[in-house]
Amino acid sequence: MADTFNYRIDHHGSLVRPAELVAARAAGDPEALRVAEEKAVEEAVVLQRKLRSTVVTDGDFPREDWRSAVLDGTTGFRRTDEADADGQVRWVAESLPKADGPLVGDWAARLAELTVIAPKVALPSPAYLAATTFDPARVGSGGPGSARELGEALAEIVRAEIARLVSQGVRLIQLNNPLLLGQVAAEPAGAAGALSFEDALAVDGLAVRLDERPEGVRIGVAPGYAAPDAVDRARVERLYDGVRADRWVLPFDRGTEAELQLVRVLPDDRDFCLGVVDATTGGLEEVETVMARLDAVGEVKDLEDGAVAPSRGFADVGGRPLLDAEQQRRKLVLVETVARYVWGNEF
Repeated sequence: MADTFNYRIDHHGSLVRPAELVAARAAGDPEALRVAEEKAVEEAVVLQRKLRSTVVTDGDFPREDWRSAVLDGTTGFRRTDEADADGQVRWVAESLPKADGPLVGDWAARLAELTVIAPKVALPSPAYLAATTFDPARVGSGGPGSARELGEALAEIVRAEIARLVSQGVRLIQLNNPLLLGQVAAEPAGAAGALSFEDALAVDGLAVRLDERPEGVRIGVAPGYAAPDAVDRARVERLYDGVRADRWVLPFDRGTEAELQLVRVLPDDRDFCLGVVDATTGGLEEVETVMARLDAVGEVKDLEDGAVAPSRGFADVGGRPLLDAEQQRRKLVLVETVARYVWGNEF
């Protein structure tokens, strides 16, 4: 994993939207929104460059929330007036999905024009989308026959998008499935959404299966924002064996034994990116505390295979940021500081 150094200072992708962008989206004028999005993305790239991030994203600024990268460019889904338990708009699959074309490739190309820093793209995992949009009431009336069938159709779409992004020069792609870590708990709460644990692994495993990739390309999975209080080692092993991603983006902002166990069980041929600062609270962590936790990781893993990041996105839903812009900036500066404490300036 010698090329991990390219992406030592990472973040999940979504950033706090500027007020002008929020206002433009609320106003509903498509042309004005497009202009506001382009301006906001340009400014976000400048910010990430100043913060010395080793990857750069569009901040999810062109999208309503972190799922929109797929839902906005795919037929077969219907937006409802309901909200899920996380406060996100609920979507329902009314038929097997088909992609209208490239999902986020235009924005990835724009990033490549704006900076030489490696572009990164975050996508919702197909298993998450299938688990949360499958409606059994629609079986037999045009809807997918099962959540697994829906997930496999989505996996093909996401895998094709990953291949397209890689061909455009994107070097780090992250799939987000916040439901997976709950399934490796010592006492799992049961099926998360409409997919079983086994079906979720099969679906997400299909999406990350890219037979050939250029050197330096990494496909990562973020399996959740917080580790359970205790994890079942056998289920963690099934997670890593079922989804053979290059990089695992793991929560590590509490320093618990469960967090350390998630790293310890990771096969040695995978990278890990640790969310070392809490993206949900404005208070800054002490550098010494973070470094002590990473010292513990160094006892079980080679830190040369690692990277650091905040624990989750700062605004996975555009209208509901977890922090304000200044708090976000301070958190990202702290991540950069920690990275240089661990690896020096040689990246």
